[in-house]
Amino acid sequence: MSPPELDPSEFRQLLGRFATGVTVLTVATQQGKPMGMTANSLSSVSLTPPLVSVCVDREAELHEVILRAPEFVVNVLGSPQEALARRFSDKHEDRFDGIGYHLSPEGLILLDGALAHVICERYADHPGGDHTIVIGRVVGGATNDGRPLLYYRGGYAALG
Repeated sequence: MSPPELDPSEFRQLLGRFATGVTVLTVATQQGKPMGMTANSLSSVSLTPPLVSVCVDREAELHEVILRAPEFVVNVLGSPQEALARRFSDKHEDRFDGIGYHLSPEGLILLDGALAHVICERYADHPGGDHTIVIGRVVGGATNDGRPLLYYRGGYAALG
């Protein structure tokens, strides 16, 4: 006999005790429109080759775009960027309107002030319940100093 299903709210409460960093995934549509979404599911998968995973809700506007894009960026947010994290987790008409970002030489979207830009080639994707697990091969990046933005118990937090 298998154990009973865990209620989604109980599951969320349970995993809410695990503090995570906060990222914004950025990618451009085939027409060049910038898109982004907040994600706290970044995980290192492999050192050789360098791989990371991010989980994207199958209902997210960005879902189909990231599955078609050859490259995407994981922007690791710093503690002063909570408003940016909220903006990219809400339904805004144009999430990029009025925010600081620039394009890499390859045309990838890099958010200004991020602690890190992790530049990825899409490597693989796998079904994961109501999400898709997107694996990116890290091909470059940059780091900046600062304190990370964290997500804990359903809210944003910063280190001491």
